[in-house]
Amino acid sequence: MTATLNYRLIPVTPFQQNCSLLWCARTRRGAFVDPGGEEDRLLQAAEAEGVTIEKLLLTHGHLDHAGAAAALRERLDVPIEGPHEGDRFLLEGFPAQCRMFGFPPAPGFTPDRWLNQGDSVTVGELTLDVLHCPGHTPGHVVFHHAGGAESSLAFVGDVLFQGSIGRTDFPQGDHAALIRAIRTRLWPLGDNTGFVPGHGPMSTFGAERRRNPFVADHLFGRGS
Repeated sequence: MTATLNYRLIPVTPFQQNCSLLWCARTRRGAFVDPGGEEDRLLQAAEAEGVTIEKLLLTHGHLDHAGAAAALRERLDVPIEGPHEGDRFLLEGFPAQCRMFGFPPAPGFTPDRWLNQGDSVTVGELTLDVLHCPGHTPGHVVFHHAGGAESSLAFVGDVLFQGSIGRTDFPQGDHAALIRAIRTRLWPLGDNTGFVPGHGPMSTFGAERRRNPFVADHLFGRGS
């Protein structure tokens, strides 16, 4: 029987980035996906849910998604997994990102494990599949939990949003690669798959295939 995934969204930083606290219902062991900042608040949320954090998962290397990762790794003595190594330059360049966006100084860091297309990560008894979805950044990954037809869930970072897609005007952004990743790696996960975006409300892949003005099927000769 597939382990049940529970989650809670905790918007952090002035960018209101959706950090996700996810956990295995059976073991109460969990992870933060994209801990962008406010580590004390994140830890309080985990304590309130009775969750023991065993790792940190990063979709990509932008400051608002990864800004608290190094501090939490040190405080909790847990590993950081992700993103793909294509985002090494972003993580190592944290001091420059902090200056650019007016964040408190933070050192660059290297995760304990780089991730690739086809990898998986575990949290408690949960398994999440890793999809490499470049375009917003070269090393962006998505975490997908295939919990069954009605409970499939993806943590997509800044690849896809309700009614929009990720920006590609940052260093090494690639609009064509982003569109390709969405259509060839996310859509096959199924229309009923819900997703947690890096900012804003949740949606489903089916809803975005019907209405998203950037990647709806009718824009590519499918659907009406």
